[in-house]
Amino acid sequence: MTLKFVDTNVLLYAASAAETDRQKAGVARRILLDEDVALSTQVLQEFYWVATRPYKLGLTHQEAIDLIDVWKLFPVQAITLGVVEEALDVAQRYQVSYWDAAIIAAARHLACTSIYTEDLNTGQEYLGLRAVNPFEGRSSSLP
Repeated sequence: MTLKFVDTNVLLYAASAAETDRQKAGVARRILLDEDVALSTQVLQEFYWVATRPYKLGLTHQEAIDLIDVWKLFPVQAITLGVVEEALDVAQRYQVSYWDAAIIAAARHLACTSIYTEDLNTGQEYLGLRAVNPFEGRSSSLP
């Protein structure tokens, strides 16, 4: 099984009911249904924070928890000391934010082959992981 890591924006689009996110929501839902995906505790935390903001998705606490309960059935990498140490090295090596580096490190710890994200340079390799923006060319109201 080849795992693909999903960043927070995939979960946010999958949960979005906004008309402006319709195309991206469809892509995100297909990824979550059709692909062997993995994520990290960081991704779940970021999802909860953004999804429950009234000016973003505006989900209730329970609505967000219900979605997280489903997504935590995927392989989930905890942010361990090893992930933090690798993320610090990745941040310096690739000149990316710590948070993006932590995504890369978590994906590597799960032996993923790619990362579905809007936040990294699509097509770029990060320590053997390929960044893929599955939403390129689609409009959205999300961050």
